[in-house]
Amino acid sequence: MGHSSASGASPRRTLVIACGALAREFLAVKQANGWDHLDITCLPAIWHNHPHKIPEGVRRKIRAGRAAYDEILCLYGDCGTGGLLDDVLKEEGVERIDGPHCYSFFAGAQTFDAMQDEEIGTFYLTDFLVRHFDRFVIKGLGLDRHPQLLPVYFGNYRRVMVLVQFPDAALEEKARAAAERLGLPLVVHHTGLVGIEAFLKKAPGVAGDPAAPAGVPKA
Repeated sequence: MGHSSASGASPRRTLVIACGALAREFLAVKQANGWDHLDITCLPAIWHNHPHKIPEGVRRKIRAGRAAYDEILCLYGDCGTGGLLDDVLKEEGVERIDGPHCYSFFAGAQTFDAMQDEEIGTFYLTDFLVRHFDRFVIKGLGLDRHPQLLPVYFGNYRRVMVLVQFPDAALEEKARAAAERLGLPLVVHHTGLVGIEAFLKKAPGVAGDPAAPAGVPKA
């Protein structure tokens, strides 16, 4: 996993390559645990709308980081790359967090699968997507220019599920407004950051049992 230097420095420096949509969550986990030897570098969150850019973007980050870091981890789901990101990571010897997307590793794979079984027509939001709903959903899908396309995109959805990382009444109200804009009911599910915390515990020099229950870092 990752790249090892000959320096023998302790603790080993670890670079986490992440989607920009996860930077706030990474920093919260890092600060809450005092993991000062973990650093982050991000690719643009908007690349979720252009997933073909992600694999080679991650490869460039890996190769740029090898000179300065002992280990590299990838905080990305597959994110629509169709397995191409995993191909790059295998070639480069870098491990990523389990899951096809952030909804799965935020909620936990079993919980997410149960949500899908309960209602396959679910449109998911995270804290980040609620904060940037207009940019990533409305403008990203061209609904600001062509509002008549809304039933084309969302006609088969039956609900909006917001996966909450940091409890925030104002953000929940924004999520409710987003759901109303799509003409769908809102369901709120609190996830915290357990999945990210467990993954980062794999980094060399991180103390603690990855299986131990983890709290929700404060914003």
